[in-house]
Amino acid sequence: MITDITNRSDIETLARTFYQKAIPDATIGHFFTSVKQVNLDEHLPRISDFWETMLLRNPVYSGSPMQVHLQLDQLSPMQPEHFQQWVHLWTQTVDELFAGPIASIAKERGHMVARSINMRLEDLKLP
Repeated sequence: MITDITNRSDIETLARTFYQKAIPDATIGHFFTSVKQVNLDEHLPRISDFWETMLLRNPVYSGSPMQVHLQLDQLSPMQPEHFQQWVHLWTQTVDELFAGPIASIAKERGHMVARSINMRLEDLKLP
């Protein structure tokens, strides 16, 4: 039976499963392997902190997601299709693993985060 996201362990499962899809993905995988070689042992706790803060309102994350994506964008420009694929994989992963109010919020916030970062990066590219 699929349940809702309720704790840190659920968020870690979501993040780990998402990256198992994202890393080999033809559209966005290169950001994790070629542009910046992501060490999942280091990245998963940090990204889990981010989502724990976003979804469970436990303020364990400190950092700047925008700064990280700005650095990536400077190495390899991010396009709207990259963010669309990220959202697709994120939503697919949430739906495979969880159902309930927090799972719905995870999908909404995923859309919101992707849209916000994409828009801010695009604004920075304007003359």
